[in-house]
Amino acid sequence: MPYTTICLTPAQPRQASSTSPARSVLVIYTGGTFGMVYDPKASQLIPFDFEQVLDRVPELNRLDFQINITMLSEIIDSSNMTPAIWVELAQLIERNYTQYDSFVILHGTDTMSYTASALSFMLSGLNKPVILTGAQLPIGVARSDARENFITALEIAAAQIDGQPIVPEVCVYFNSLLLRGNRSTKQESVQFNAFASENYPHLANAGVSIDYNRPFIRPVDPGQPLTVQTNLDPNVAILKLFPGITPIVVEAIVLNPALRGVVLETFGAGNATTESWFLDMLKAAIERGLTIFNVSQCEGGRVTQGQYQTSKRMAEIGVVSGADITTEAAITKLMVVLGQEQDPARVSTRLSQPISGEMSL
Repeated sequence: MPYTTICLTPAQPRQASSTSPARSVLVIYTGGTFGMVYDPKASQLIPFDFEQVLDRVPELNRLDFQINITMLSEIIDSSNMTPAIWVELAQLIERNYTQYDSFVILHGTDTMSYTASALSFMLSGLNKPVILTGAQLPIGVARSDARENFITALEIAAAQIDGQPIVPEVCVYFNSLLLRGNRSTKQESVQFNAFASENYPHLANAGVSIDYNRPFIRPVDPGQPLTVQTNLDPNVAILKLFPGITPIVVEAIVLNPALRGVVLETFGAGNATTESWFLDMLKAAIERGLTIFNVSQCEGGRVTQGQYQTSKRMAEIGVVSGADITTEAAITKLMVVLGQEQDPARVSTRLSQPISGEMSL
């Protein structure tokens, strides 16, 4: 996917006593609510020319680091996000990895947690910040949250101590909170506090100052080179259980020969019906080579297979426990692991272990 790069703000001159090199942030604009303005002629919101972002956010001129902007040629609504675009984003970061200290991705909110999760698994050995942010109200609206989200995401991306980034991982910043990307989920569509991380602490809270929760941030590993995983397998599905689910619904998904993996959203701590038809279908699917990844429908808590009789049998037939992983992280992790592994046993082993802090053992 072609893209163009715009030099937005040159690094401001540093004090004579400073020996630190100028920091640089590459902003990747993908689309979404953030970049909309009101067109009085059409009486509707339309995408604005992002080259004019300084007109909308003049505060960017006050930041003391260089900001360049890259725009994908096809600006999308995040509902149209695909694994192919995740690959493009990962490759874009890889190509620019040595030229920039950090990256900010402007993204629509609806699938932001999916993209953050996918990138966290695809960018193996990442030692620089990749911060995703966006807005609930367009930048062209007077009460928009876009300016604060964008400016603070940039400041977090550029933040360093002793020349090392403070947050060297994929994160979501929104409404004063910095969250680990693969622990985030969108919880609100009408309030500014759109994202939550129920099973992992916030990495930072931006008030008058930005307070970092250092013990929960992944440390820099300078000896680890960046490698990008670009082979994702989209032959996966999500099956959410509900009382009264019928055999025809389950069969249509778990016995579909085209699928290699299913995220099974179960009740509470990983529980499901003990009806024989249900367990027999899961067993037949696993024996055929399907990987079934058990995650909880609850926003908080974790899957504990075997704690109750209703989940003990699933553990026995080979359903993989997702512990406290989110559905967004589970489905993207499944795509990445299936893209790397062909052996179902290897897939199950890798799913059960954390890759980039997405689950607790």
